[in-house]
Amino acid sequence: MKKKIGISYTEVNSPNYWNWFTSDDLGADLELLELSFQKNNVEDIAACDGFVLTGGIDVEPSIFGGAQDYPHRPESFLPERDAFEKLIYEHAKREKVPVLGICRGMQYINILEGGKVYDDIGENANVVHKKAAEDKVHSVSLNKGSLLYEITAQEEGLVNSAHHQAVDPEHLGDGLMISAYSEAGDGIIEALEYKDKSNSGFMIGVQWHPERMKEKESNPLSQKIKEQFIIEVRNYEHH
Repeated sequence: MKKKIGISYTEVNSPNYWNWFTSDDLGADLELLELSFQKNNVEDIAACDGFVLTGGIDVEPSIFGGAQDYPHRPESFLPERDAFEKLIYEHAKREKVPVLGICRGMQYINILEGGKVYDDIGENANVVHKKAAEDKVHSVSLNKGSLLYEITAQEEGLVNSAHHQAVDPEHLGDGLMISAYSEAGDGIIEALEYKDKSNSGFMIGVQWHPERMKEKESNPLSQKIKEQFIIEVRNYEHH
């Protein structure tokens, strides 16, 4: 039986996540599976050996006590998506299944761990980070004591950017550590992971979009993360 990577439903740019995993990556032993509140395929969650929590619409603010109205707020939220992804993450954490959180995915992990996000990072930071017709590009610096640094061997690098919310460092989720910051001088948190690796599954959260970087095959901040995630999925054993 093939091992399964569960990719959470997203309302934007969904094919990018699927196309990121090439047939060479997947080989004969891995396959991709969509996990979606629309299908409500909760029973498929337990069959997965890894999860990608995708980018997309802002998390419903009442979940973390955020403002109901703020700059660049979406016209409506997707509480069904929030609820479904919470099931995915809780299962992953309990069963130590590898997780990759991308953009909203990383922010939501922080929220589910009891943290908060900024409703909006403000106009100055939005110039550097906010979604536009094309992804913005900026540099990040990595924490040398992090798993992310271990995987990528990069002290700094270029990433793409398309977000107007960010993890609030004053409200970091329980058990999380910051593994990268934006170098734009705005203090934006660019990556998260678990502080205690000894008693948890593999988890990397990134604020950028590795699945759609222009040079994703040659940029370690996409390619190395994907390669390590795939190794973790292949090595995962159901408890």
